[in-house]
Amino acid sequence: MTEELARHGVDTVFIKAPHSGTPEDQLLLQFQGMIAEYERAQILERSRRGKRHRAKQGEVSVLSGAPYGYRYVRKTDETAAYYEVIEDEAEVVRKVFNLYTVEGLSIGAIARQLTESGLPTRKQKSRWERSVIWAILRNPAYQGRACFGKTAVAARQRITRPLRLRGGSATRNSANHELPREEWIEIPVPALVSEETFALAQEKLIYNKLHGPRRTIEPSILQGMVHCRQCSYALYRSSSRTSARKIYYYRCSGSDAYRHAGKAICDQKPIRQDLLDQLVWDEILRLLEDPALIQNELNRRLEASRDASPTQRRLETLNRDLIRVRKSMERLLTAYQEELLSLEELRVRMPPLRQREQAMQAEFQTITNQTADRAAYLRLAETLTAFLERLRLNARSLDIGQRQKIIRLLVKEVIVGKDVITIKHSIPKQTAPSGNSQLLKTPDKPDASQTDESYLLCKGRDNTPLRGTSVTGSKNTVFLYPRY
Repeated sequence: MTEELARHGVDTVFIKAPHSGTPEDQLLLQFQGMIAEYERAQILERSRRGKRHRAKQGEVSVLSGAPYGYRYVRKTDETAAYYEVIEDEAEVVRKVFNLYTVEGLSIGAIARQLTESGLPTRKQKSRWERSVIWAILRNPAYQGRACFGKTAVAARQRITRPLRLRGGSATRNSANHELPREEWIEIPVPALVSEETFALAQEKLIYNKLHGPRRTIEPSILQGMVHCRQCSYALYRSSSRTSARKIYYYRCSGSDAYRHAGKAICDQKPIRQDLLDQLVWDEILRLLEDPALIQNELNRRLEASRDASPTQRRLETLNRDLIRVRKSMERLLTAYQEELLSLEELRVRMPPLRQREQAMQAEFQTITNQTADRAAYLRLAETLTAFLERLRLNARSLDIGQRQKIIRLLVKEVIVGKDVITIKHSIPKQTAPSGNSQLLKTPDKPDASQTDESYLLCKGRDNTPLRGTSVTGSKNTVFLYPRY
């Protein structure tokens, strides 16, 4: 910058250091610049380590202010900084969680309802934005555990499905990128909602992110669940009209040239929606005919819930923190007995440790109760068996919305390739039924005694239905169009 100013005829004058333009002064200036940059990096690193240390000690002073519903109270000579609950705002927070988890309203509907009710925001504005509601639903402080170190800054990169499949989330530049949950440092604060309500809100956020209806006019049972085997991009629904009717297809996003700078990255053909939907629905009906699979899956999830990794890790962390706090209290008592600490200092330093111990014990008991409740929920085998029986009886008369709910409960995803369709169930299948999950897999060397089948879910294949009249049907008649 100094050289650029000099080229434009501007002299740089340093008040605390001479600058006469001699080589010695230039050398001194460069050394001062390097030392200043080094000191700046050291200050940043010391600040980062200091904040992490204070966060691990449970101090809320490292957080950037208090969220909606709390008031930040500064530390004094007697007490540390803490969050104080604002009852009026806390009621609004509880109302937001209740509208989202119990009444099933969307984030936009909640924002409109709060705006119409005239409740002010933190900045005393009358209009509630969707981003504010979304941030409230995701903030872990409302369940009693504010978190430090949730985000970081990284280089910007376009988010694509193959990138998410390879490494999770994409990095961003000059924007907060969420770090893994294991790296967060939890700080106890007063809770406004129960942990069960907060967990239910997180599940609904994830579900709505994947399966939100958005602007869907005519839903399909596989909406948001189909993607391409070749390019890993999702399949969206498109349509074409004939002289008689309108036909819907699932089309790969990678096959659209306009999405990828004028050049398609996938040659997957569109797939008939009605045939693929019916095929997957028939597979689900076959799965429901064997209730033993569902019973085995319930038993497996019951065992997994007892040794769930996040729950077990949190219990281990709480045990270590409790031991650390109790040792600190013992050291304070020892120092007081040896007259190394005055009574006034003991009265100041002991209450925060008592509060942390009580908060950790309460959280430990809450997690233990949650594990027992989760095990009780998973033991509802008799109710589930009755539900499956009713479902089998009424499966043929369900509408699109009801079938869509059942599909999303039992199917993780549907992967479509050129000659194979894979259905990944939420319940593992022990034995393949007559219609396997990997459907119509064309062998490299077909048997001479068998006749090649037409792949009628996609148009434009090599084996078209009218290529020859000698083509005969086979057992997998679900692929054949009824008119032919």
